Amino acid sequence: MAEVMGDDMIMAASGSGWFYYDATYNVKGRYTSNSWRSYDLWNAYYTWIGKANNIISFEDALTTDKGKYMLGQAYAIRAYSYFMLAQTFARTYKGHESEPCVPIYTGTEFAMNTGAARSTVAQVYQQIDADIAQAVQLLTGTTQEKPVHMGLPVVLGLKSRIALVKEDWNTALEAAQNAIIESGKSIQDVPAFMGLNDATAGNVMWGAQIDADHAGYYASLFAHMSQNVTYGYSAPKQIRPALYNKMSATDARRAWWDENAYSTQAYYGGIQQVKIDFSDPNLWLGDYIWMRVEEMYLNAAEAACRLNQYSNAKMFLNNLMSHRDPNYTCTKTGTSLGTLTTDETGSLLEEIILQRRIELWGGAGRVYDIKRLKQGFTRSTDDGWAPSSALSNRPTSNPENYMWVMTIPLAEFDNNPNMDATNDQNPLADE
Repeated sequence: MAEVMGDDMIMAASGSGWFYYDATYNVKGRYTSNSWRSYDLWNAYYTWIGKANNIISFEDALTTDKGKYMLGQAYAIRAYSYFMLAQTFARTYKGHESEPCVPIYTGTEFAMNTGAARSTVAQVYQQIDADIAQAVQLLTGTTQEKPVHMGLPVVLGLKSRIALVKEDWNTALEAAQNAIIESGKSIQDVPAFMGLNDATAGNVMWGAQIDADHAGYYASLFAHMSQNVTYGYSAPKQIRPALYNKMSATDARRAWWDENAYSTQAYYGGIQQVKIDFSDPNLWLGDYIWMRVEEMYLNAAEAACRLNQYSNAKMFLNNLMSHRDPNYTCTKTGTSLGTLTTDETGSLLEEIILQRRIELWGGAGRVYDIKRLKQGFTRSTDDGWAPSSALSNRPTSNPENYMWVMTIPLAEFDNNPNMDATNDQNPLADE
């Protein structure tokens, strides 16, 4: 969802319709449904919060090492869920701290007559920070047992993500550095993790191993990304050419896209992705990757740059790029960004964000970065977009718009006496 809502992943056709409504910003008005995006996200994250709260309610009994390991993950899951809710159902943190966000529940009561009112953005992030602090404390000294667990490295990585949104650069830098150290993971060359489908790869900090009994078949990320499966074939996922062309001829990441795919079909000029694909298409197999150590180097580079530590920022950036392009050099400084994502300033910060867009393409939720960076974007048919998804009459150039703020599902208003649809619903309009 968050990738196709942005500016870098072209959804070249509607296909079966899956995610095309997100790509064309045609979901907010469907908040009355119990099956569209508003309900799906709200229900998923609050379900996880409820389950985390149940575990946390036994905190006094979970005093063994195993108990603390479980409890730390419960706090991390709750922090992650509120973080994603805040990014989805409110405008970005900085400058909008006093605006309404989402209800906070920390107890085990989710009864219909005990609903909570919307807390402010600042209050929700206070809860997130408190939960992260608890998770770090409980998980320090433990070892992450499985890739799917939220061990200490993952929590530190999440802490870094949150701090970037809050523009807390010192925390973002420190947390990213600590995540790199605690993870024991290292940047991998591109051929070592093609397909991004192995949760045990040397650069994966957090992911889910999927065996044949739990394969998602058509209801999987890979079915929507792979050009060899119905959904992915009928609705190709492509990189915008302007971003692809930012890579030099010696950048190994060019292998993540196929310039010759779909050459005979009537698509508009995007370049087909092969970055994310099945490990075994015959068995529909592929692990899910949620956090790679390369992201932490980019987080650290951005935070250091924001602190005017340009040499430090370039050290983190070059650590990554030495595994991507043998001819890469960067002598840039400065932190200016363009009003639009296509406006170029030539700054070091812009260069870091550019490499982030390429490196994390398809896996980071591009629209969340656009929101926190407060940049507008445009789509153009000259740059690979179909007219139906170019959004030519929508205010995407305004970084303060409400296009990127999801509506709250009607089911919440129906069952929560402390929220009223007239006063508490997010704007249905774009602005």
